[in-house]
Amino acid sequence: MKQLIESDKAEGLESLLGESVLLMCMNYFYAGKLIGVNEADVILEDARIVYDTGTWSNDSYSDAQKIGPKEWLIRVYSIESYGKVEK
Repeated sequence: MKQLIESDKAEGLESLLGESVLLMCMNYFYAGKLIGVNEADVILEDARIVYDTGTWSNDSYSDAQKIGPKEWLIRVYSIESYGKVEK
């Protein structure tokens, strides 16, 4: 028998709150610490625009430039993929 089970366990972007992430969006890639998520936006702390990732196995991006304010909002609808990173 299949049953519907409710869970409070975070999924998707919410499961990465507090982690360093890379967001691959329609126009740019963004990296930073994910500190906020809602239906419309995510908030990155110490955000950077990643213009060139370089080799994925490298410890840092080839060209990632810090965005001025401490917190930067990105629209959820523009995110194509995302994940936790160590860079």
